[in-house]
Amino acid sequence: MLPAPHLPLPPTDRVLSPFTGWTREHWEVLADRQLEALFPYATPGFAQYRLPGRGSASGVVADGLEGFARSFLLASFRIAGAGGAVDTHLTERYVRGLTTGTDRHSGEPWPELTDCSPQMAEAAAIALGLHETRPWIWERLAPEVQEQIVDWLWGFVGRRTTDDHARLCQVVAEQFLASVGAPYRQEDIEAGLDRVEDWYAGDGWYSDGDGRTFDYHNAWSLHLYCLLWSRMTGGDDGGRGPVYRERLAQFLASYPRFFGADGAPVHHGRSLTYRFAATAPVWLGALAGCTPLTPGLTRRLASGAVRHFVERGVPDERGLLPLGWYGTFLPATAASSGPGSPYWAATAFLGLLLPPDHPVWTAREQRLPVEESDQYTALPAPGWLLHGTRHDGIVRLVNHGSSPRDPADDDPLSSRLGYSTATAPETGTHARERNVDGHLALLAPDGTPSRRRRIRPLRCSGRMAASRYDARLPGSDQEFPVETTSVLRGPWEIRVHRVGAPAGASVREGGYAVAARNRPSAERGTGWAMVRTAHGLTSAVVALHGWDADTGIAREVEANAFGPHSATPYLRCAAGLPSGSGVFVTLLALTRDTVHPQALRESVRCAVEDDEVRITFPEGDTVLVRLLAA
Repeated sequence: MLPAPHLPLPPTDRVLSPFTGWTREHWEVLADRQLEALFPYATPGFAQYRLPGRGSASGVVADGLEGFARSFLLASFRIAGAGGAVDTHLTERYVRGLTTGTDRHSGEPWPELTDCSPQMAEAAAIALGLHETRPWIWERLAPEVQEQIVDWLWGFVGRRTTDDHARLCQVVAEQFLASVGAPYRQEDIEAGLDRVEDWYAGDGWYSDGDGRTFDYHNAWSLHLYCLLWSRMTGGDDGGRGPVYRERLAQFLASYPRFFGADGAPVHHGRSLTYRFAATAPVWLGALAGCTPLTPGLTRRLASGAVRHFVERGVPDERGLLPLGWYGTFLPATAASSGPGSPYWAATAFLGLLLPPDHPVWTAREQRLPVEESDQYTALPAPGWLLHGTRHDGIVRLVNHGSSPRDPADDDPLSSRLGYSTATAPETGTHARERNVDGHLALLAPDGTPSRRRRIRPLRCSGRMAASRYDARLPGSDQEFPVETTSVLRGPWEIRVHRVGAPAGASVREGGYAVAARNRPSAERGTGWAMVRTAHGLTSAVVALHGWDADTGIAREVEANAFGPHSATPYLRCAAGLPSGSGVFVTLLALTRDTVHPQALRESVRCAVEDDEVRITFPEGDTVLVRLLAA
């Protein structure tokens, strides 16, 4: 049973929206509830919203600005979408906050914009909100208040930003200055947009900065800022707009396959506390007139994702968005995230800018891809395979190309082999040290595991992808190659590993971690291990080649965003590798079906010869995996 939503909702419409029941009215009620819930936490001049929860490393004033700026973006979509016909108190609160925050003598001034300052992101949100509400807010401000706002935003001009999507924060803020006739630097705008071109990897995918950092920032930052900037120019974008629209169209063509039948997005990457911001590019495609998705699919995806969280208690009983995924869960959040950070979820409400008679609001909902059939999608740019199964509605992401931004890090939210719409990686402190789930590790004599860093993609097409990382054991400078190839089949993934290691080293592979309110059950046998929640979600690992009989279950408490009790099945070659290298083949299952691991071990055959691995499935068909790097 799901917890009851804390939000009173309008009646559902199962004719217009047969899958979610949601209409535009549901979105408006959700926006209004979130905005009204912030009121008790406003400072006297409404320049900050000092929300409850863990503060960020930036301090209480910067956190208060974050609460204002991100909620102002939500308010701006609500105000503009209603043509200004909203409760006047809403508009008045944000007008007063803009006035107070940009007045250096108000007692509530916003921090100045300095090189690489975190408040640059909030200034960009304010600029976007001012642009969208121009007739109802900006044009009604007193000239001296307009001058104050310009003076504060002018802090962007000529400043350095961090070398990632923050370049685009400067772009949109200075474009707003240009649009109101204020001083700005065109070279700042051009340099930021040119820098983004260095990160474009093809097929609608940007890395967030140099390297291979692919995650939802591609959706709710890079595409979003580029196209909203183009919108701010009124079409005078130097020909960049059509390029951005074509890229978003390419991205959206496969994006619905990231969502499970229950509406959940794949749980992968940074800033997941933004939750339903993952729907922003879907609305953006409709807003920019470049979406390949039908109107009915657009609303089905967006409403399904937001409803998924509402049904699980988000917003909470106070109407707030806590730091976490469902409820509060700090281990998966960055130190830079304050209590206002989750309100980047405001970008999910871009759809309100589309009029009520737009087809995205009037067309009948259509099924998600995973509701139509089993799905297999290769995404060579980020190096990912997606596979969704219709019978249980789960989507899984197999990662052979995205690494954490810091090459010294192996953040479990970015570096694991497997992610899904039904599971999260283990992110508690103890779990990070054990490093079991979603990982093939070399083990030092004391059990300390190697880390998956600097992932290098080798291939990605059809139902197969491969990558390599160089494992280093603690206390050693020597690196050992670990090459992995994934082959997809229904809810199964076959992983073929060629492992280089010091003689005698142990090897361990963990499956998906499942989590729930109650302790998952567990079973183990010769060459297999399996865990299962009370609601039937099962994760299993089955040894097909190279492993000995040593299996185990890694249990954690308060380490997983999906529930307080979590468990991961794993295999281990405890005897060590006498030759210093070996080939290991594992079948992994994540499903809501009943799983019979011993039967899988007996019926899926595996033959290894030289640099080839032949896998024969119960139906008799065969897949040949050629090992790549020596």
